Amino acid sequence: MFRPQHINVGKISGVFGVKGWVKVFSFTYDRENIIHYSPWLLKKDSETKSFNVIDGHLQGKAVVAQLESINDRDQAASLMGWDIFISPGQLPKTAKDEYYWSDLIGLRVETTLGVQLGVIESLLETGANDVVVVKGERERAIPFLQGQTIISIDLDSGIMVADWDPDF
Repeated sequence: MFRPQHINVGKISGVFGVKGWVKVFSFTYDRENIIHYSPWLLKKDSETKSFNVIDGHLQGKAVVAQLESINDRDQAASLMGWDIFISPGQLPKTAKDEYYWSDLIGLRVETTLGVQLGVIESLLETGANDVVVVKGERERAIPFLQGQTIISIDLDSGIMVADWDPDF
């Protein structure tokens, strides 16, 4: 099964204070979990930089972090807009029948009758339940309801089986 080399977990969105702290837009759940993953691999265009996270916390509705060797506001400002990546090995192990979204992206999706629907391109959080976006001959949005619409997931073979009408 394909595992991404790095997982995008957020973006540096601003600066905080004058001592080099950065504001972070976190994709993790809970938002502040991002500060527990260190080091961060920062990427912008074709450039990459690695930083250890020294400290961080929620500050109002924002997440702020202090990175090793970033000591003033100008250095922090130079990192604005950089994407934050971590390696998959930094994530905690999942329980049985739990998956990281990054594990699901790229899986082939087929119906219970073996009809190929396409490949998982992304997932959406809708409030009621997550939705798997599958790209094939057309795009489909399939509710991620394990045991109902999602019958099985086999990460080793790279296949998700869905109870889904291929005409829908």
